[in-house]
Amino acid sequence: MSTKKLSNIPLKDFRDFLSSQGLNVIKSPKGRGGHEKWSKSGMDRPITIQTHIDPVPEFIVKQVLRHLSMDRNEFFKQMEKL
Repeated sequence: MSTKKLSNIPLKDFRDFLSSQGLNVIKSPKGRGGHEKWSKSGMDRPITIQTHIDPVPEFIVKQVLRHLSMDRNEFFKQMEKL
């Protein structure tokens, strides 16, 4: 079990993680919106993250990991590579 927490992950680092997984921004926030949509080929639906909240909330990180079929240990291994 990992002792690291999924909370307090800076938005910039989370964006770098998504890019490292092959995802690209398909819709960026414009005007008053505060969400970005990320996707890659083969995904059923895009991943949406809130860009107006930094650090990224833990529930968003967990939701993205479920969508990518990744556990927290693999996530932290990927984050260390960045």
